[in-house]
Amino acid sequence: MSTDETKNNNEEIQKQETEENVDIETESNEEEDNRPSYKKKRVIVPAVTAIIFFLIGIYFMIHSIYYQSTDDAFVEGHIVSVAPRVAGPVEQMLITDNQPVKKGDLLIVIDPNDYEVKLAQAKAKLAEAKASLNISEKDITKSESGLEESGHDVVSTKSKLDFAQKDFKRYSSMYKEGITSKQEYDSSKTGLTVAQSNYNSAIEKEKAAKAMLESAKAKKEATLAEIEKLEAEVKEDELNLSYTKIYAPQDGLITNRNVEQGNYVQIAQPMFAIVPEKVWIVANFKETQLTNMKKGQPVNIKIDTYPGKKFKGRVDSIQRATGAKASLFPPENAVGSYVKIVQRVPVKIVFEEDISKYNIVPGMSVVPEVKVK
Repeated sequence: MSTDETKNNNEEIQKQETEENVDIETESNEEEDNRPSYKKKRVIVPAVTAIIFFLIGIYFMIHSIYYQSTDDAFVEGHIVSVAPRVAGPVEQMLITDNQPVKKGDLLIVIDPNDYEVKLAQAKAKLAEAKASLNISEKDITKSESGLEESGHDVVSTKSKLDFAQKDFKRYSSMYKEGITSKQEYDSSKTGLTVAQSNYNSAIEKEKAAKAMLESAKAKKEATLAEIEKLEAEVKEDELNLSYTKIYAPQDGLITNRNVEQGNYVQIAQPMFAIVPEKVWIVANFKETQLTNMKKGQPVNIKIDTYPGKKFKGRVDSIQRATGAKASLFPPENAVGSYVKIVQRVPVKIVFEEDISKYNIVPGMSVVPEVKVK
């Protein structure tokens, strides 16, 4: 290798070493420049985060003063369970699942044949009883006529008896004095006996006529009672026949249908339910949240089904008992050991806007927010 080449190689090596030293110094300077920035971030980020959380806490604290909210709230409505009042096979099914119906619409027809036959039988018995009543009334009229005639006979025979008694008395006196004959005396005695017999017979006939009249009246009363009973049976059978047609008791949608055409249904067997469009909210607030809550306060309503929508409502009423106290088996706090638990009180909230275009049905979860101040 020549002297020039050696010299050139040394210069290149020195140049490379110089560049490496410059790079090392540059990196050192950059690291020194970045250290204060990193330290600043370690201080600023937690501080900003703490401020954000502090402001959020202030917001929720102020919000809790003016608003009371709960997630223990649900949509409620009057769900009408429809059941038959008579038993029988379903002849016609005029509804489907979730079908809208109007009050008075015919929904189901139960086979009416058995009830039509029973009604016809009851009407026949009623007609027979009314015919018996007509006979009883005729018997009463006849008995009254016979009683009246018997009365006349009694009066007539009594008059004849009185005359015969006087006649016999007169002839008895004359016979004792010898003024009249024994034949005339015997004749007056016989006349008295006949008059007495006729009078007694008239009395017996009058008694029989009275008994017959009383019997006819009693039969009439029994027939009237039977007619009243049969009329009630006819009315009942007419009602049962009308119950074979089941109509909608109110407007709403058909739900929970569990009957099909041809099924044999029993009395009071639930067949389906009708859910009306009118709904409201029952929110179970803690008793500590009711301090400033009262009827008429505005409510913001969030429904899980419509997360981007806030519905307007108002407090309609507050129940006068806690949910536990109004339950089927209320707690007995005086029995056994007692542990205090914050109770919840149902609050009824009604919507203040038209919700007919939304599918809001009973059972949906909601979050109401009541403005109490």
